[in-house]
Amino acid sequence: MISISLCMIVKDEEDVLARCLDSARDIVDEIVIVDTGSTDRTRKIAAGYTDLVYDFEWIDDFSAARNYAFSKGTKEYLMWLDADDVISERDRQGFLALKKDLDPSVDVVMMKYHTGYDEMGNPSFSYYRERLIKNHKGYQWNSPIHEAITPSGNIIYSKTGVEHRKLKAADPDRNLRIFEKMIREGTVLDPRQQFYYAGELYYHHRYEESKENYEIFLRSGGGWLENQIEACRQIADCYHQMGQKKEELEALFYSFSLDIPRAEICCDIGKYFFESEKYPIAVFWYELAANTTRQDERGGFVLPDCYDYIPYLQLCVCYDKLGDYRTANTYNEMAGKVKPDSKTYLANRVYFTNRLSQ
Repeated sequence: MISISLCMIVKDEEDVLARCLDSARDIVDEIVIVDTGSTDRTRKIAAGYTDLVYDFEWIDDFSAARNYAFSKGTKEYLMWLDADDVISERDRQGFLALKKDLDPSVDVVMMKYHTGYDEMGNPSFSYYRERLIKNHKGYQWNSPIHEAITPSGNIIYSKTGVEHRKLKAADPDRNLRIFEKMIREGTVLDPRQQFYYAGELYYHHRYEESKENYEIFLRSGGGWLENQIEACRQIADCYHQMGQKKEELEALFYSFSLDIPRAEICCDIGKYFFESEKYPIAVFWYELAANTTRQDERGGFVLPDCYDYIPYLQLCVCYDKLGDYRTANTYNEMAGKVKPDSKTYLANRVYFTNRLSQ
């Protein structure tokens, strides 16, 4: 059985820290908490779980803080969580099984990070992150913001995951502020930083600037393929927000020059034609989405619903618009098999019961 050090950086997390540590305390063998300047009860709560509580002066650099936290871990593997993360009971059992059976030659364990949820509380937005990292192998966190460890060596992918469950919004301007400080100080953003900087501009509704920076990222020829494809989606939405429909569609189609279609892209194109009331064309793209195989191990941002539930529901609506109510009902029932408690599916079921009985 391997041993694990949980190494966290925290600041003013009194509302969520105990919840996080309660979910992880019996999985790990050591808890390291690095406080970056809390003014609430965070430090006191942390001390109830571990004696290894350290201070780190905040310097607008998440990677520096995480590297300091990792430097204090003494076990075979280092693990990170944010304070508003939680390990569900199902995933807790997965962690324990992984801890018991993991081959010690493994360097990095990639795990699902669930950050978005549907109306039933099930994950609707997930991606893989480096979660367990072999200690004393020289791995380092990089980038002051949107920090990451580049996985290398013997890497495995686990279906076990971590849920990001915020109770309150963080400072919405923090990330953009750090990026703009880096730029003012003369930092040349690498492709990954360029991608995330464009994203921060997008979240701040600065769509023209966001589009331009995503395009800089794409033109660089660097960066990760999945980020390049996501950049196409974001550029398309920037154009959508600016009312430039032709350019929106062109940005989505550009993604096909990079790799085979992703269901997320197909759903976006289907939505474009649906909103244009070109229902037969929308049907084509939604059917393509529904027949696309998920490959989560590619590591991109995955919207699971784009591979079944969303295209089934949209096909239902398209066929209803086309007057083919039986086919529409069939697709609604297919959506119901994916999410039997969906309010939309249940409302549609009543609608089609009445429609088909006429």
